[in-house]
Amino acid sequence: MSKKLKIGLFGFGVVGQGLHDIIRGQNLNLEVVKIAIKNPEKKRSLDAQLFTTFHDEILNNPEINTIVELIDDADVAFQIVKKALSNGKHVVSANKKMIAIHLEELVQLQAKYGTSLLYEGAVCGSIPIIRNLEEYYDNELLHGISGIFNGSSNYILSKIFNEGLAYETALKQAQDLGFAETDPILDVGGYDPKYKLAIATAHAYGLFINPNHILNVGIQNISDADIQYAREKNFKIKLVPTARKISTKQVVTFVLPKFVKADDFLYNVENEYNGVTVQAAFADKQFFFGKGAGGHPTGAAVLSDIAALRYDYRYEYKKYHQLNGLIHTDKVSIEVYIRYVHEYTIEKLQVENISERFSRNEYKYVIGSVSLKNLIAHRDLLLNKDVFIAQTGKLSYSQQDIAAIAEEGILAN
Repeated sequence: MSKKLKIGLFGFGVVGQGLHDIIRGQNLNLEVVKIAIKNPEKKRSLDAQLFTTFHDEILNNPEINTIVELIDDADVAFQIVKKALSNGKHVVSANKKMIAIHLEELVQLQAKYGTSLLYEGAVCGSIPIIRNLEEYYDNELLHGISGIFNGSSNYILSKIFNEGLAYETALKQAQDLGFAETDPILDVGGYDPKYKLAIATAHAYGLFINPNHILNVGIQNISDADIQYAREKNFKIKLVPTARKISTKQVVTFVLPKFVKADDFLYNVENEYNGVTVQAAFADKQFFFGKGAGGHPTGAAVLSDIAALRYDYRYEYKKYHQLNGLIHTDKVSIEVYIRYVHEYTIEKLQVENISERFSRNEYKYVIGSVSLKNLIAHRDLLLNKDVFIAQTGKLSYSQQDIAAIAEEGILAN
């Protein structure tokens, strides 16, 4: 029989209200005891007695056995979650930045205090990708995981490609609909999908990667010329986070715009929808699709975690505990399209194996291979307004990569 959950809710924004709507409509043997909010002056539809601005009123309440954390501030969220776990309370969170940055410490806290932290809602909204990586793929050899993890940037790109909207117009629409923040760089700059990728990689490969060590380049520099090029080649441009095993012991991660072909699952993932492709050794390629933004879709994922806590569910981090010896590396080359103005861009990035080069008036681009290491070293160059980069092809090894990997004795057969 399931136990009754007495919930302390932090945050009553889009997702918090979405969650509350869903809970009210169902008989789930749970009760929201108190809701922590930042602004007590704001008019609420619920009884004022339900709200508090004092975090400790919830965290120190012995009646409350479950904390649901749905606030924006990653630093404050970490303090809330850390104290809750240490106080013996289970936690559900949707704060991807907080979880990605502190995941290793949060795993240790759960083990130390016998508590459970669940965060399905932090990665890809309504898609149950974390639970699948934990349970379904726990003994599976994963070649890679990639997809569309950010509904805001995907909405913008959909409007550009399907309706011919200008980037700024599409961005404004996304903001008006609540898909993108007032400062949209977290979404369009690839930070949001980077945090989600770091969390997914922990469950896929057992690697806790500092998000600062993951390259993220977004879509904010996209131009009409890049869109025209993609159209002529029958591609769409999507912002794609990728984690891939490239040898017996090495995993690479990055977030880059990508030219996607019509036969790719991601080609038809539009607007605020997300899609996740898992490439497995035995199950082969599998695809998950669902809404990645909005109060009710994300609220549904949060509720799924809350419901699981009634039966004492917890993540086991099986791949991490297997001590499989995998390491995070930048020893790989990526085939990319680079639009640029200054020749030193190509020289600094050390573009090799150039298969296409074009220059006319203000529009110059090359297609060639660049090492991930060089992309990371010159990330500031890639953020320059004059530069747009997108993945065009597969990953490969440079001669230097092969020599280095062989020396470490971990080159795949």
